[in-house]
Amino acid sequence: MKTEKKIIDISPMGPIMTVIRNATDTNGESLDLEWEVPPYLNMELDPFFHKHPNAIETYEILEGEMEFFVNDKWYTAIKGDKLSVPKGVTHMFRNPTDKTAKVYNTHQPALRMEEFFADGEKFLNRITNNGTEEFKLNLKAKLHMSVVANKYRNEIIAVKPPDFALRFLGVIGKLMGIKY
Repeated sequence: MKTEKKIIDISPMGPIMTVIRNATDTNGESLDLEWEVPPYLNMELDPFFHKHPNAIETYEILEGEMEFFVNDKWYTAIKGDKLSVPKGVTHMFRNPTDKTAKVYNTHQPALRMEEFFADGEKFLNRITNNGTEEFKLNLKAKLHMSVVANKYRNEIIAVKPPDFALRFLGVIGKLMGIKY
């Protein structure tokens, strides 16, 4: 039985994602998502450069234009372009345009990436009072983000900001009682 489609909204730090196929649907082989990437995403906030130590991530541009940082270089991708990021390679994405981009994204294997994104949505809802307040990447937000990042180290590792900084802030956040 196919899992019902789920929406995960991690804007303003990331895309609005529709889960197309989750780990249950694919026997853990992949997490398949369709993203709506807001205009100018990751153009103003400090972007989260990261790597997946145990998964390959792929992107297919369905609509619009995106930029991807892979192997120390930015690449422009348009509708129809596909990009694959091997395990352990630092990467990042952004939408440099004034139009929403649509992307088909996969993580292979799925691991706990859906849970990571869901906790990211919870973190953003806590910080913005369920979207009623503007998001600010202040110390409180960094503490919450770090607790989430530390929980999913098998899935995702920060590169910029530096991993050691997120690990340290995550420990402080947990000591302060922040849980996800």
